[in-house]
Amino acid sequence: MSLTWALTVFLVVALITGLPLFVILGSVATLCYSLAGNADLSGVIEDIYFAADKEVLLAIPLFILAGNLMTQGAISKRLIRIAAAITAPLPAGLGVAAVLSCTLFAAISGSSPVTLIAIGSLMYPALIEAGYQRGFATGLLASAGTLGIIIPPSIPMIVFSIMANVSVTDMFIAGVLPGLLLAAILMIYAMYHGRGMPRGKWDSVEFMTALKTGFLSILVPVIILGGIYSGYFTATEAAAVAVAVALIIELGFYRELKPAMIWKAMTDTTGMLGMIFFILLFAVSFNKFLILEQIPQNMVQSMSGMISDKFQFLVAVNILLLIAGCFMDIMSAILVFAPLLVPMAVHYGIDPVHFGIIMIVNLEIGYLTPPVGINLFVASAAFKQPLGEVIRAAVVPMLMLLCGLMVVTFWPALALFLVPGR
Repeated sequence: MSLTWALTVFLVVALITGLPLFVILGSVATLCYSLAGNADLSGVIEDIYFAADKEVLLAIPLFILAGNLMTQGAISKRLIRIAAAITAPLPAGLGVAAVLSCTLFAAISGSSPVTLIAIGSLMYPALIEAGYQRGFATGLLASAGTLGIIIPPSIPMIVFSIMANVSVTDMFIAGVLPGLLLAAILMIYAMYHGRGMPRGKWDSVEFMTALKTGFLSILVPVIILGGIYSGYFTATEAAAVAVAVALIIELGFYRELKPAMIWKAMTDTTGMLGMIFFILLFAVSFNKFLILEQIPQNMVQSMSGMISDKFQFLVAVNILLLIAGCFMDIMSAILVFAPLLVPMAVHYGIDPVHFGIIMIVNLEIGYLTPPVGINLFVASAAFKQPLGEVIRAAVVPMLMLLCGLMVVTFWPALALFLVPGR
């Protein structure tokens, strides 16, 4: 039986039966090695061991755990208080504070759902009580939560770095300015929407009180990102530091984190990781097969005849990834598309780090697009709103993020300006 027919039959069965992605990728890698590869099935086992031996993989569970610990504890509350004090005089100051809070927390958690739950569970009731429309509050928080994967540290950036063989630190640095741009766009949207609402007044006493009680919370992203960008520690070490700092602050100073909360943070973390590692390990094996068979190189040659320049390629990639984001979660999309698209991007003269940011911003928007937009479901459950209402509420901020995507795509200096040697 040929490889093409075997893969076709298997994928049809997988779609009909709804097999998990790690089963699909593992089976595809096995079929490829057994029917077309030059190695026996032991190659799959060797590839899994090789993938699992990467130190950077440890950063994924540690960043997720750090985010969950701070969600359960008091750090997120204090970040919100500081943000609200800063933005009080602005139009829709509390809405702007919601975006700023997500931006600050994103610099800790590395995860979009964790950011949305941590900030949204506190800000949504506050926005409603302050007189904001439910649709506006829902859409703003759902879209601001996506900043968790573009503001470094970012778990999808770590996965992309593994699949594309680029520096995690470079990816983190490249995500700073695009992330701040998207945050600024959402803040402008919030101010425009709430331009008719009463403004607050600058309260220096409240600001100083919020800063005093939340100073340690502000130190967390400073320590993590400062350590990474200064080269003092790696992304993996930064993740371990994030967990240690979170525990020290929560247990030693704020003292609001109870043993039951720590246990919940750990169980939530293991639940999120259950399939990620299996998917990643099998994807690395499949990626190695693609390289051995020179499939990406052949695709580059084929595409060269249809797409003549970088501009056409970027337009085509954006369309492809936006469609993929509607039907695939970000981890699956990165694992499937990064090995194929990165060599093509390099062929057209696109820096792989810049291309990684383009891919992640595209798939970040996928968190807001049905039918599998994760933030839509998280927001629906967290805010107790019908899914249809959440989808409608997210349309306008999603369009705003699309404008940001165009800037990120066609202005590479935005991503590469801070990256050394780029």
